[in-house]
Amino acid sequence: MSAPYWNCSTGELLGSLASGAGGLTREEAGERRASANSDQLPAGPGKNNLRLFLSQFKSPITLLLIASALLSFFLGERTDAFIILVITLASALLGFYQEKGAAGALRHLLGLVQVRVTVLRDGKEIQLPPEALVPGDIVLLNAGNTIPADCRLLESKDLYTNEASLTGETFPVEKKCGVIAGKAALSERTNVLFMGTHVVSGTARALVVHTGSQTEFGAISKRLRRIQPETEFERGIRRLGYLLLEVTLLLVMVIFGVNVALHKPVLDSFLFSLAIAVGLTPQLLPAIISINLAKGATIMARHSVIVKRLSAIENLGSMDVFCTDKTGTITTGRIVLHKALNLQGQDDAQVFRLAYLNALFEQGFNNPIDQCIHEVAQPDITGIRKLDEIPYDFIRKRLSVLVTGEAIPRPPADSSTATMRADSLTLITKGAFDNVLRVCRYASTTVAITAATPSPTATTQPASPDPTAPASGLVELSTVADRLQSLYADYSKQGLRVLGVAYKPMDANRVELRNEDEQEMIFAGLLLFTDPPKPGIAATLQELKTLGIAVKIITGDNALVAAHIGRQVGLDEASMLSGEEVRNMSIDALSRVAPSIQVFAGIEPNQKEKILLALKRAGHVVGYMGDGINDAPALHIADAGISVDGAVDVAKAGADIVLLTNDLGVLAQGIREGRKTFANTLKYIFMATSANFGNMFSMAGASLFLPFLPLLPKQVLLTNLLTDIPEMTIATDDVDAALVERPRRIDLAFIRRFMIVFGIISSVFDYATFAVLLYWLKAGQAEFRTGWFLESVISAALIVLVVRTSHAFYRNKPGKYLLLSTTTIILITLLLPLTPLAQTLGFVRLPPRLYAVIAVIVIAYMAAAETAKRLFYRKTGTR
Repeated sequence: MSAPYWNCSTGELLGSLASGAGGLTREEAGERRASANSDQLPAGPGKNNLRLFLSQFKSPITLLLIASALLSFFLGERTDAFIILVITLASALLGFYQEKGAAGALRHLLGLVQVRVTVLRDGKEIQLPPEALVPGDIVLLNAGNTIPADCRLLESKDLYTNEASLTGETFPVEKKCGVIAGKAALSERTNVLFMGTHVVSGTARALVVHTGSQTEFGAISKRLRRIQPETEFERGIRRLGYLLLEVTLLLVMVIFGVNVALHKPVLDSFLFSLAIAVGLTPQLLPAIISINLAKGATIMARHSVIVKRLSAIENLGSMDVFCTDKTGTITTGRIVLHKALNLQGQDDAQVFRLAYLNALFEQGFNNPIDQCIHEVAQPDITGIRKLDEIPYDFIRKRLSVLVTGEAIPRPPADSSTATMRADSLTLITKGAFDNVLRVCRYASTTVAITAATPSPTATTQPASPDPTAPASGLVELSTVADRLQSLYADYSKQGLRVLGVAYKPMDANRVELRNEDEQEMIFAGLLLFTDPPKPGIAATLQELKTLGIAVKIITGDNALVAAHIGRQVGLDEASMLSGEEVRNMSIDALSRVAPSIQVFAGIEPNQKEKILLALKRAGHVVGYMGDGINDAPALHIADAGISVDGAVDVAKAGADIVLLTNDLGVLAQGIREGRKTFANTLKYIFMATSANFGNMFSMAGASLFLPFLPLLPKQVLLTNLLTDIPEMTIATDDVDAALVERPRRIDLAFIRRFMIVFGIISSVFDYATFAVLLYWLKAGQAEFRTGWFLESVISAALIVLVVRTSHAFYRNKPGKYLLLSTTTIILITLLLPLTPLAQTLGFVRLPPRLYAVIAVIVIAYMAAAETAKRLFYRKTGTR
């Protein structure tokens, strides 16, 4: 087919893709899937085992070490070169195994909250993940669905999509079937649905034409190579890594230069310097952080909290402001129609009937309000048909349907309005009270006649007509506007959500609606809905407060309803800001005010972003919980975007964290687990940085006064491998209660101070070991290297137990895996010089008294570190 897929008939397109009205068969889809793998967007690192394994060698220093070892192999130093390569490979395999397990766990968790697409296969509707689609598939789409591929419309009804992710246009775009000019620009292809956009309202049946990298979104993605913006945590880790790397490279060059100047073997000096660089550079830091975060995500999943983006765990733990909508989070989300009232504030069956027709025929936006209206009663609607609809949107906040038949009773004969026959057309509108009132000119004062249509509440009988009302049953809206506003305010103060219902007779020749038809309407009455607070929600909000998190409600409901709910759940109703006030504030002014506000009422969807940006500008880490179409931008801008498993696709897909249960209590538990993971990650950072800093000084100093290399390159690498193993289990360690009580962030200044203090203490005892080995025990090269190897590994393993807590280490029990791995490494280290491997590794047996001396040095080191820790935390005022 030579013509573009938007410039041909759907029959031609179906033929060219060998598809039909019932979609593809399973066999056809399987064959196309096998040949379309190359069209998929890149899955990213970590999903390919070979790529993951090779990434363990991405450090230039590691590659240089391997190359040097191979060179020494060909120069005759085959045993040492082989051992260096084996240890390097063992370290890489250890990192690969841990990261592979973490990546597998994350994929499993993501599968629990995966977005699904309704697809026709063998003529039947089935649910599939978006990546399972192939050209020729037929997908069914509704409001809230993310569009999974570039598609051509086959059928559509009142279809509007949001293409902001592709075109930058924030207003919904109407989509219709038809043929578009071949040279039409992207924004003009109104018969095409683009991957990465989402349905705002309406329904569609569409033919998949392009998937993955062949889509418009895929082409842009390949060109721009977009990546997720760095979080504060990731940025801090990167800067810390660069600092350590710069210092390490500087000292390594100095060590190499000094060793060569002292006439030590050049190749050995070079390998020694590279081995030190491998051990001292934070090359394992990203891997171990990923492992810790993935294990934290697995633990959080047990509490029904699914983490889609690992770095969001840090943001969840650091979050100090939590913003959420009211419905379904603060309230039960089970909306119930309380009453349908006329202008006199009395139950009115006719008002309910109009609302029922509007809700029944609505197809563009599935919502709980329409569902609860259906559940109240089923009035007689014989002979009534829907002709057209203007779908609900978040700007108009109204939904209108055009029906034919006797939708409303015939007015009195002397009515000044047009005669309403049984076959007349009627426009029925339902929506936010003010928004419906805005398009009305008249109000109906006619009370419902006694009819077969039941009232949603039968507690009172229909009242008699107001004797002051004109015979026509209609009055100018201006004459009753104050009364309506009074009713609206009274019911809102009771916490009831108030919607308006209006109607208008239409020209009998009309079959389609336009937005401008919503004017000169007749206001019929009010709909009152209840959505009470969840049981125990006040206690849950208090629990979040004790965790150092300020909760803020951002709702589209009016200030009176929001204030009522705020009172019920323990929020300060006086601390409120309206949507109009937010609209009139600059972002700078809002950033000064927003932190003290607890309830934002009457907020428009685009104002949610403004509020979150203001809070972030004020220095807060902000979480946002949403589950609707209009929540997608706010979820993207939040530091921690949180949704629920039952949310619309676009909200669930855009969230960093998905709750399997719509319960803030679950979120509170997830926050605790996030803080534990963050605390354990910081433990590793403290250990790695202080040990690296101390070893730099020790290695540099030893090179200056020793006539030989203090450790052989293979011994340096073995030391690094053994000390890494306990640190890889830190994710399972217990955490001080104080680290879970308040939100935390990475503090580079604090880490720098910790690194210097404890690094120097480590070096002091290294030098003490040197002195004992050289001047008291008169150790030779092999004895010296064996003795320092034992002291270095054992002290590094045991100091983990001290550094892991701000309290006394003997009062704070470590996790069982950390304790087990530490004990195992110490035993291996002590036994290694006694095994047949000792000679190959350059170790010798040591006299018993040397073991005793090393034990004394290690105990003194731990005591000094414990004392320094107590003074350090007391001086910094941090626990």
